[in-house]
Amino acid sequence: MFKSDNQDIDENWKKILEFLKQNFGKKPSDLKGVLFLIGIQELGKGPQNFSKEQKQDLIHIATCKVLSQGNYYTLLGTDEDGWPHWELIKKLPAFDLFSQETLLKHYVIQYFKTELGLHI
Repeated sequence: MFKSDNQDIDENWKKILEFLKQNFGKKPSDLKGVLFLIGIQELGKGPQNFSKEQKQDLIHIATCKVLSQGNYYTLLGTDEDGWPHWELIKKLPAFDLFSQETLLKHYVIQYFKTELGLHI
């Protein structure tokens, strides 16, 4: 699906990692690290000590948020603690792990462009 875009995705991914390094002083080691930061941003409560379960929830929030750009998820609202809840509205493609990661990176790049105004 994204074969022709792989080079662009790789180049833009490196730019995002560099952007995060410049702004946070540390470059995330992988996609999960970037999704974790997006989850914190989307939760809107700032950095704090999160439990292991909350960290997994933050990654899930970020995954849903970025995939919502492809109309895979829609936001249902937030619970009484302010945590967003999402609903799957379109089945995700049955990709291998590499293609799944590429799909997520594609939408993470879009997130940084549209939500944060990053020009890459």
